[in-house]
Amino acid sequence: MKIVVDQQLCTGSGRCVKACPVEAISLQDGKAVIDHEKCDLDGICIPACPNDAISLED
Repeated sequence: MKIVVDQQLCTGSGRCVKACPVEAISLQDGKAVIDHEKCDLDGICIPACPNDAISLED
C-alpha cells in the first residue's frame, strides 16, 4: 500500500505538508509529492487535503 497524490486535483495548498508528522510530503512545482521512504501510511494527510487529491492505494 502507498499514499498517492492525484496531480490533476492537487492545488498545492500545503495543508498535507503541515499535517504530515513525519515530513514525508513536500511541494514541488506547486504540487504535493510523497516521499515513500519516509511515509508511515498513517493517512493524516488524506483528510487534510481540501481537494481530495490524496488517497491510499494498493
